[in-house]
Amino acid sequence: MMAIVNTNHKACTVNPLKMSQPIGAALAFMGLNNCMPTLHGSQGCTSFGLVLFVRHFREMIPMQTTAMNEVNTILGGMENIEQAIVNIWERTKPAVIGLASTGLTETKGDDVNAYIKLIRAKHPELADTAIVYASTPDYVGAFQDGWSKAAVCIIQETAEPCQVKQVNRVNVLPGSHLTPADIDEIREIIESFGLFAVFIPDISGSLDGHIPEDFTPTTLGGTTVLELRTMGAARATIAIGEQMHAAAIELEMKTGVPYTMFDRLTGLDANDNFVQFLSKLSGKPVALKYRRQRSQLQDAMLDAHFYTGGKKIAIGAEPDLLWSLGSFLSEMGCELAAVVTTTQSPLLEKMPAEEVLIGDLEDLEMRAKDCDLLITHSHGRQMAERLHIPFLRFGIPTFDRLGAAHKLTVGYRGTKELAFELANTFLAEDHEATPDSWRETFQEINTEVASEAQTTCASNGSCSSCN
Repeated sequence: MMAIVNTNHKACTVNPLKMSQPIGAALAFMGLNNCMPTLHGSQGCTSFGLVLFVRHFREMIPMQTTAMNEVNTILGGMENIEQAIVNIWERTKPAVIGLASTGLTETKGDDVNAYIKLIRAKHPELADTAIVYASTPDYVGAFQDGWSKAAVCIIQETAEPCQVKQVNRVNVLPGSHLTPADIDEIREIIESFGLFAVFIPDISGSLDGHIPEDFTPTTLGGTTVLELRTMGAARATIAIGEQMHAAAIELEMKTGVPYTMFDRLTGLDANDNFVQFLSKLSGKPVALKYRRQRSQLQDAMLDAHFYTGGKKIAIGAEPDLLWSLGSFLSEMGCELAAVVTTTQSPLLEKMPAEEVLIGDLEDLEMRAKDCDLLITHSHGRQMAERLHIPFLRFGIPTFDRLGAAHKLTVGYRGTKELAFELANTFLAEDHEATPDSWRETFQEINTEVASEAQTTCASNGSCSSCN
């Protein structure tokens, strides 16, 4: 069955589900070591993204802005970009400056790539600093589109062909739907086969919630410039999520490293395919650890399906996260009754649902009235209260719960945890008997029995008690 993909043509978004491209690009830049993500736009654009990331990760977030005002926007932003880049270089000496445009400057039509060439010619001290620019207008696309574009631009700016290959090295292109904990789990699985994985970008190093020994104004952890420059030395590239398809193609074109796509790593079949690929690539058998984890997942799915089977689910998420969660929910016997996403993707037509709507949370609420569970980010909490249904938080932003960066849903272990979380959510909604409820139930039964006895006795009138 192919899902029907519809687009809502409302005049305005009432309760937003999606976030903009510049925010997605900024998060991708945060996965680079010693990087300063910068938004080319007004101060308000950067402030919004900064607050959003601080609330979600609860960490110090490095972000700068070109601080465009009305006059700069009309006349052009080269001076603002130059001043921002020079100030960042003088104060923080970053290895990478990640520059993402916003709707304000995209509407004006700034030729930022030309600006960067002129700035480099004027400031030779910037020669050793990588400046990556991604065109990410926030009036089109969504969060994962911005992440994808930033990944492509990082590869275009830094990747180089390498004559000497490292036979045990693999490039991994993770989608924006993967948490730092997900990336750590994938790395551990890959390394169990004797392979060395370089993630591009790698937010597990910079946003995994650790306390650094010294303060740094730039990102702390993530992919280094040297690792970016030597992407061509890898044996293979693994792309996770449809959003990384363009980046995988770009990397193969620039370096000749072949890529393999995995649309998700949540679910039994998905992980079987992943570990089989790694076993074939490395020539080593799957470790006993993961054979046991697979068996544990099978048992968890067996235990959980009694509570998840037949449940109606309402889910709103970015396409790759939607596909990952929705596919597993379907495998657990759930019905995807209300499905809303943010942007186009080839995966939407494959969703195990009758309809997928590109819309907002208002659209999701209208379709979720008869559902048993709501899954979306934290902005769905009021909707869940109005609908009186349980609520699972997935995606960015998750600001009313701790540990968003450590949520694990990939691999056999992460899928097992997801199965338990789903089942426990439904279990928590079941009525639990107490001494008082047992007493009330017993009294009700006695009353019903006595009433039936009196009715029967009055109908025949022949028993000795009546006489």
